[in-house]
Amino acid sequence: MATDTSGGLSKEERDAVKQRAKELREQEKAGKNRAAGDKAVLEAIAEMEPADKSLAEGLYKVVTAVAPDLVPKTYYGMPGFANAEGKIVVFIQAAAKFKTRYATIGFEDRANLDDGDLWPIGFAVRNWTPAVEAKLTELVRKAVS
Repeated sequence: MATDTSGGLSKEERDAVKQRAKELREQEKAGKNRAAGDKAVLEAIAEMEPADKSLAEGLYKVVTAVAPDLVPKTYYGMPGFANAEGKIVVFIQAAAKFKTRYATIGFEDRANLDDGDLWPIGFAVRNWTPAVEAKLTELVRKAVS
């Protein structure tokens, strides 16, 4: 009887875990080097499918303008931005990477988005529009406040 060593993960999820392990090794070597992180994020964006790429470029533009203290770094192969402790605050999960209907822009628990007992931390995004840019600018600004 063959055993399933995938732990129930899809091929895409296993690939993401492998990518994350590689990122962690590279980040350990680079330390908190902004230039290395910026290079890795821009390379990740360049490799994206066109629809996801435009969303990632928009997020990159917003974060670098509104929250310049966040350090670019990849997160499971996806563009992300980390705080001074190296912990991801905001990231984009490309639709093509996991074969989903839409990309997701997510905020980790260190983002200051608290609003009572319930608040959203993930946002489905299909197109980068002025309204999307305005909303994400507001969210990123709040996340780092």
